[in-house]
Amino acid sequence: GKNEYDLLVIGGGSGGLACAKEAAQFGRKVAVLDYVDPSPRGTTWGLGGTCVNVGCIPKKLMHQAALLGSALKDAQHYGWNIAQPVHHTWSVMAQSVQNYVKSLNWGHRVQLQDKKVKYFNIKGSFSDPHTVRGLTKAGKETIVTADNIVIATGGRPKYPTHIAGALEYGITSDDLFWLKESPGKTLPSFMLYVSLECAGFLTGIGLDTTVMMRSIPLRGFDQASHISKKKKFCFTTQQQMASLVTEHMESYGTKFLKRCLPTKVEKLKSNRLQVTWKNADLNTEETDSFDTVMWAVGRVPDTKTLNLETVGVKTNSETGKIIVDASEATSVPHIYAVGDITEGRPELTPTAIAAGKLLAQRLFGRSSELMDYDNVPTTVFTPLEYGCVGLSEEAAVQSHGSDNIEVYHAYYKPLEFTVAERDATQCYVKV
Repeated sequence: GKNEYDLLVIGGGSGGLACAKEAAQFGRKVAVLDYVDPSPRGTTWGLGGTCVNVGCIPKKLMHQAALLGSALKDAQHYGWNIAQPVHHTWSVMAQSVQNYVKSLNWGHRVQLQDKKVKYFNIKGSFSDPHTVRGLTKAGKETIVTADNIVIATGGRPKYPTHIAGALEYGITSDDLFWLKESPGKTLPSFMLYVSLECAGFLTGIGLDTTVMMRSIPLRGFDQASHISKKKKFCFTTQQQMASLVTEHMESYGTKFLKRCLPTKVEKLKSNRLQVTWKNADLNTEETDSFDTVMWAVGRVPDTKTLNLETVGVKTNSETGKIIVDASEATSVPHIYAVGDITEGRPELTPTAIAAGKLLAQRLFGRSSELMDYDNVPTTVFTPLEYGCVGLSEEAAVQSHGSDNIEVYHAYYKPLEFTVAERDATQCYVKV
């Protein structure tokens, strides 16, 4: 054809790379465009996307660091002689995690080379439905044409710009994993599971951590509450799955400021950050100082600079995400989208990978198999890990009616908690 490539993928994250590599397996000519805009703090990273660089991988490794701290406490009950108190050195952990992430960046580059996929480190935007142009770091214009284009640019954390000082002094999850020095006393503000996970591992490695939350924790996860008749080892009446996670975190040492809204962040002479917030319950204004303020107020799809309007790719006006059908097709023929950028899909790495592979198989492998987005399991890596699959209780009631569902639930004590004399109050299962 007149176009240079059979497939161009914009975005070298989990979904984009999976799609590009799968298409290359079919002997197609494939190119990947990937570019990381530095965060407002100047943090940047290599090929691989959110999960590899500033998401699941560093998060799970730092969660593991915190779990090891708990294991050291348990170990004494199991006969290990460990001098207490034990101390954690942030810089050692950070260096190890960052080195591993860099090895993954390199691995992705090598995989693309092996599969003869052309990699462009440029920020591209559409000039027509088959053409993307962008500038190299040296400022040279590059034009790439392709028969099929897949948009997989994902999202980046939002800043609450209505709060004075938020942008100047705050960080997001984009920066936390790349800090060389310990964040010290930290305020993760607002409630996304990311802020809970980060607050969990920061507490676990011994940092003074306070979560400021506006409303319900873990929005979208199961909230339906049951008051158990048999209070075996349960001392709580509010047994919603999501609140069990935060209750456990409180007992673990994370502080919570509930129904509080930050109004401004100021830098003190000592270089600490003074945060002022409104307490909605008491209707008072309160302040405290922190070393680090981390915002977790949601993510914005990275579509602004793609020039989608020019080619007619439709987005949801509220969320900014790209509207796709069951085959990941956008409103423009030959332009597709996968991953976090797509409207109404779970923002999860494994789903993006599966969707990207299946899309390549439909485009080049004579397959008609569509991605099944139902019943995708999810895990939240808080100190007490939370896993769920299928409908939450609220969603089940909504779609089937409360008379047509049965809910089974139970408290249990994991065997390893017994000898270690760990509190299992929040260990709970609901089916």
